[in-house]
Amino acid sequence: MMLHGLQKMTLLDFPGKVACTVFLGGCDFRCPFCHNYELADGSARPVMDEAALMAFLEKRRGLLDGVAITGGEPCLRPDLPDLMRRIRGLGFAVKLDTNGTHPALLDGILREGMADYVAMDVKNSPEKYARTAGLGELDLTPIRRSVELLKAGGVDYEFRTTVVDELHEAADFEAIGAWIAGARRWFMQPFTDRDTVPYGGLHAPSAQKMEAWLGIMKRFVPDSRIRGAE
Repeated sequence: MMLHGLQKMTLLDFPGKVACTVFLGGCDFRCPFCHNYELADGSARPVMDEAALMAFLEKRRGLLDGVAITGGEPCLRPDLPDLMRRIRGLGFAVKLDTNGTHPALLDGILREGMADYVAMDVKNSPEKYARTAGLGELDLTPIRRSVELLKAGGVDYEFRTTVVDELHEAADFEAIGAWIAGARRWFMQPFTDRDTVPYGGLHAPSAQKMEAWLGIMKRFVPDSRIRGAE
């Protein structure tokens, strides 16, 4: 497997762990607020292969606790489970980031116990999901299945939503809350602009809006928090 990025150490990407982050290219979404759009659209070139990653991890045994695998969308890779097995074989915990579009692969990963933590994006209310994902239309059935897989237990997890003033409003959080009600935890992440974001003119919601939306979500998911607000 070819890898499209490696952050050698992070204290943020894997809750409770000192970790590195592995970036995989390719994504089935085209979110207009994406920070890693060069990974999503395939324009980013690979930086290393799997053998080089394993060599790096061998040298970090005892220094790192875990490996966060993100993208892009990692579950586009049918060989992802093999990569996760190899990482776990070296003694590292594994966190997986996903948009939930590949529940069959996710189910296999969960059943085999290859992920210690899963972070799944819930982009918006069902009515606005396709637009928020940058698509003309979208079948939500796979995403709903992934939500239910995580809620069924077996692995620690979070749902998270990147909030954009132009894409979200209070009614969306009533719908998101009803959808994931009873989940273990949910994070609201305010949009921040970067050079790699594909579309201009997007903004983070005001602090007042985010606090109001958080209040809505707490009715459905008591452990709801704002992450990354300045």
